[in-house]
Order: sequence, then structure tokens, then C-alpha cells
Amino acid sequence: MAVHEHPQRSSGFQLPHFRRHAAASASESAVSARTGTVAARYALASLRLLTGFVFLWAFLDKTFGLGYATASGKGWIDGGSPTKGFLGSVAAGPMESTFHSWAGDTWVDWLFMLGMLGVGVAVMSGVALRISAVAGTLMMAFMWIAEWPPAKHLSDGSPSMSTNPFTDYHVIYALALIAVAALGAGATWGLGRLWAQLPVVRDHGWLR
Repeated sequence: MAVHEHPQRSSGFQLPHFRRHAAASASESAVSARTGTVAARYALASLRLLTGFVFLWAFLDKTFGLGYATASGKGWIDGGSPTKGFLGSVAAGPMESTFHSWAGDTWVDWLFMLGMLGVGVAVMSGVALRISAVAGTLMMAFMWIAEWPPAKHLSDGSPSMSTNPFTDYHVIYALALIAVAALGAGATWGLGRLWAQLPVVRDHGWLR
């Protein structure tokens, strides 16, 4: 009796399912990218709101004397000057005498307070971020010069107690304003998208 061996069909060597793995990897990468983008938008929006509130709060406290940096009863509406105390106490730097002469002047008070209010409201609302970045950076630059961190000693010879010769909170605030303006952070939790659709803003990019 002959035994016939029937050769079995070999399935052959099969390559791994690279396409399936590649598709899954691409999908995971897309989800990760979307998650990262959303997180970045929320982080920038939070930075924008907090930075804007720094300016707005300074305006409110100096206007109404809320008892923080400005004592109660010494606010702007009570007849106090929002710049006299700060500029009058400048004790170092190349503009010391200039700041002393400006301290308490009406035009300085109004310019300073309108700047604080304008930057605060605009940044928190997410509109006119580029103008706010320029105005806020100029204000921070003048305040940095007034405190003059590079000085080791004040004009009377006493230690300045400066903790860093360059970087202080004025520099950080200025960089935050520039960052939210450059990255267009006004659309998330703000009115930036509606603002950008206004005809005058579309025609003049510097108003964004």
C-alpha cells in the first residue's frame, strides 16, 4: 500500500504588519500633538490673564487705596499721587534726579495710570496685544531704570540689596507681554478672535 504524502501549503514568511503599527503610531502622535497644542493654548491664556491682572490690580489699588501697596485713604481719588512715592524714593541709577523732578507731576500720574489701566484691560481681554506689549514694555523699562538693579549701593552709600544685576520682575512682566502678543494668545479665554475680525484690525496688523 503506497502512502502518498500530500505536501502542506506553506504560508511562507510573513512580514510584520508595519502598516498597522505605523498607522497606530501616527494616530498616537496626532493625539499627542493635539493635546500638547491645547495645553499650550491654555498655558498662554493663563499667563495672559495673570499678567494683565498685575497691571489692572496696580491701577485699582493706586486709584482707590485698597490697603495693599496704597494705604486706605491715600488713593488717587483721595487726592494722592500714584507716582510721587515711587519716583520720589528713587535712590540709584542714571535717571535718579529726573525721576525726582517727575514725581507727583499731573502728566506723569495720568500717563502712568492710563497705561496701567489700558494694558491691564487689553491684555486680560485678549485684544490689542501688540500695542499693549510695546506700552507695557516701555513702562517696565522705566520702572527697571528707577530701581536700577545693577547698583550694589544706593546714592547715599548704603547697600542696594539688589538680588540680581539684570533680571527682576519688570523684565519677566515685559517678556510675558511680548510672548502673549507674539504668539497671539488672545483667542483662548479672550476676545482676540472677534477683535481680529474687525475691518480696521484686519487692515492694520499692528492693532492685533
